[in-house]
Amino acid sequence: MSARKKKTNKKRWIKWIALTGLAGILFIFGFYLSVLFEVWEPLPSKDQLADIKQSEASEVYAQGGELIGKYFIFDRQPVTYEELPQHFIDALIATEDARFYEHNGVDQRSLLRVVFKSILMRDESAGGGSTLSQQLIKNLYPRKDHGIFSMPVSKVKEAICAIRLEKIYSKEEIITLYLNTVPFGDNTFGVESAAEKFFGKKTSELTLPESAVIVGMLKASHSYNPRLFPERSLARRNTVLAQMERYGYLMNEERRIAVQKPLKLDYYSFNHDKGLAPYFRANLQKKVEQWLKDYNKENGTDFNLHTSGLKIYTTLNYDLQQIAEEAFTEHLKALQKDFEESYGSRAPWLTDKRVINDALQKSPYYQKLKSQKLTEKQIQDSLNFKHKIELWDWDGTKIVEASHMDSVKHYLKFLQAGVLSVDPYSGAVRTWVGGSNFEHFQYDHVAMAKRQVGSTFKPIVYTAALEAGKQPCDYYSGQQVTYANYDDWTATNSGGESYELDYAMKTALAKSINTVAVKVMEDAGISNIVDLAHNMGIESDIPYVPSIALGTAQMSMMELAKAYTSFLNNGKPASPYFITKIEDSDGNTLHSFLPDVAESPVFSEQTRQIMLEMMKGTVNEGTAQRLRWKYGLTNDIAGKTGTTQDNKDGWFVALTPRLLTVTWVGSDDHRIGFRSTAMGQGANSALPIYALFQQKMNSSDELRSIASARFSPPSTRIINMMGCTPEKEAGFIKRLFTNTDKPKTTRLQVDTLASEPEKKEGLFKKIGNIFKRKKKKNNE
Repeated sequence: MSARKKKTNKKRWIKWIALTGLAGILFIFGFYLSVLFEVWEPLPSKDQLADIKQSEASEVYAQGGELIGKYFIFDRQPVTYEELPQHFIDALIATEDARFYEHNGVDQRSLLRVVFKSILMRDESAGGGSTLSQQLIKNLYPRKDHGIFSMPVSKVKEAICAIRLEKIYSKEEIITLYLNTVPFGDNTFGVESAAEKFFGKKTSELTLPESAVIVGMLKASHSYNPRLFPERSLARRNTVLAQMERYGYLMNEERRIAVQKPLKLDYYSFNHDKGLAPYFRANLQKKVEQWLKDYNKENGTDFNLHTSGLKIYTTLNYDLQQIAEEAFTEHLKALQKDFEESYGSRAPWLTDKRVINDALQKSPYYQKLKSQKLTEKQIQDSLNFKHKIELWDWDGTKIVEASHMDSVKHYLKFLQAGVLSVDPYSGAVRTWVGGSNFEHFQYDHVAMAKRQVGSTFKPIVYTAALEAGKQPCDYYSGQQVTYANYDDWTATNSGGESYELDYAMKTALAKSINTVAVKVMEDAGISNIVDLAHNMGIESDIPYVPSIALGTAQMSMMELAKAYTSFLNNGKPASPYFITKIEDSDGNTLHSFLPDVAESPVFSEQTRQIMLEMMKGTVNEGTAQRLRWKYGLTNDIAGKTGTTQDNKDGWFVALTPRLLTVTWVGSDDHRIGFRSTAMGQGANSALPIYALFQQKMNSSDELRSIASARFSPPSTRIINMMGCTPEKEAGFIKRLFTNTDKPKTTRLQVDTLASEPEKKEGLFKKIGNIFKRKKKKNNE
C-alpha cells in the first residue's frame, strides 16, 4: 500500500474516531439534557430539596426515660450533627466518600468511570462513583424502572440533584441528612435506630469499633448484618478501620488496638410482638391513635403515630416491668407443667370435642378454608394434614411435624395470666403483663378481659358493713344459710373452715369464709354494697343477688385495681392511667395527661384503717400466709386472695405502702379449669407471681425504696377495736346444752344449721362428745 493511501486511511480513521467521539459527547450531553428537562421522570425542585421531610418512628419512653418501644413504618430516628462522634464521621468519609470535602456533590474521577462503564458500556455492575450527596438523593428519591436506561437515568438524576443539594446544604448538614436516612439491616433506617438496635445505645455513645461495624453495613446492609453474619461483619469492620488509617484518620497503633476488640452486640428489636411490655405497647397504640384522631380533628393537624416522630412518655416503670415479666414467666412455666400433669391423657383440650371444635372454628385458617367453599371432608383433610410447623411453649419455639388440628389443641391447653401494678395515690400504671406470649396470644387480660373476681370482692362487702356500723370484732356464725327466694342457693366454704364456730369479722375476711361473707352482706345490704362498689370504681354491672358476696360478678383487672387504691389513698379511688405526655418531633408538648383521683373519700378513714388491718391479717394468718412461710417475705403487705366457682379463676391483690398489684390466672376457655382447689385457688395460682415479683424487688437496689416502705401505724383506737379472739365456740351449740331434754328441737336445730350430710354428722359427733365430757364431769 502506497504511503499516500496509508495517509488517507489514517485520516479516515481519525475522522471516524472524532465523529464517533463527538457523537458520543453529543449523546451524553443530549441524554443529560433529557434527564435535566425531566423527559424520563420529574426531578425534585430546589424548594423540595430545601424542605426534606422523612417519616420518623414515634418513640415510647418509660417512667425513667428508658426507650421501651417504637411505632414505625420504617424504623428511623434522627440525630443532630453534634451527636455524631468524630470517629464515626471519619469512618464514614474514609469508607464511602474520601474526597467528600473537595467535590461539589459529584466526584469527577469516579464520574468518568460511571459514564463509560454504566452508560456507554451499559455495565450495571460497575456501580461506584456515588458520593454521599448522590447516595442521599438515592435514599430520598428511590430509583425508578426505565428498562435498559434505568441505571444511566438514575445516575444522572442523582448527579444533578446532588449538585443542587450542595448549593442548599453545608457539608455537615449533608452528612446529618445522609445518616438519618440511610438503610441498615433489619428494617432499620438511620444511624440512631441502628445504634439502638445493634448496640443498645445512642449514636453519641458508640465506640470506634462499634461505629466501624455500623459504617461497614452501608456497603450491603444484609450481607454485613452483624446479627446474621458476625464473622463477615467483623471482617468488614476491620476493612473500615484500615480505610481510616489509609486516609490519615487513625494511627497504626489505634487501628491495631481497635481490630483486637471482639464483636459484641447488645441487640434489641423494637418488633411490636417482642421486647418489653408488648401488651402494654399494643394497648398504648390504640389509645394514642384515638387521641391523635381527636387532636387532629380539633387542631387541623395531620400527626401520624407511625411517621410523625412523636415522643410518648408513659408511667411504666422499666425495672418493675422487667421483674414482673420474669416472675410471671417463672411461675407460669412451673404451673403449666403441674396443670398438664394433673389432667394427663384425659385433658379437655385432647378429649372434649365441643371445646376443641369451638377453638378450631375460631381459628383464622379454618375461616379461610370455609370461605373457599370447600366441603367438610376437604376442610377436615386440610386441618389434619401434617407438615412442618413452629410451635411455642415455655421452653421456646420448635419445628415439629404437626397438623393445624394439633396446633389448635396445643395452644388450647395454655394457662393465661395478667399482672397490673399501679401507684395507689395517682393511679399511674407501673407494670402491665397481659398474657403469656404476645406473638401467639394477643388477647390482653389486663385491658380486655372481664372475669369473676371471687373473694377479692369481699373487702368491698366488709367495707360496706363497717360503714353500716358493724365492728371488726363482731362475731358471725359459720353455719350455712339457704336462700329460698334465690333458687335455694346456699353458700359453702371451700377451704375446710368449720361451720361450727363463730368468727370475728376480721378473721372471717382473713380466712375468706364464705358463709360469714354472706351474713355480713345481709347486714350491709346488697344495695349499699353495689353502690359502694360503683363509687370505688367498678363500672361493670353487679347483680343484686347474695352470691355477689362471693365474687360472682365479672369485672376487669383495671376496675379491681381502681377500687383497691381507695384502701391506701385515704378512701379516694384513683383511676389507672399510663400516659403522662405526648410531644411532637421537635419536643413541643402536644398534651399532658393528669391523674384522675376522686375528690372526696368514698368511705371513712376509720373504715379504711380497719380494712387495711384486716387485709394484713390475710397475709399474716389467713389465706395468703404462704407469702410469709414459703416465700420468706417480711415486707409490709396487706392482701386478698380470690378463687371462683369450679376453680376457673385465681386472684391475688397485694397492697403495699407504695404499690398496688393485681394478679390473675386462668384459662381463656371458661370450660377448662383447674382439677382441684389446691391447685386452682388464688393462693396457689396467682399469689406466687406476686411473691416472686416482691422477692425480686427486695433484691434490687433501684427498687429498694418501694420494696422497703412501711405502712403508717394504725391509731390506738383502731388497735383496740381489733383486739379480740379470732373465733369461738358456736353459740348454737351452747344453746343445745339448755335443751338436753328436748332432743327433737336439738335435731331440728342441727338439721337447719347444717344442710350438708357430712357436716351434719360432724356436728352430731362433736355434740355427742361434748355431752359425754359433761356427763363424765358430773359423775366425778
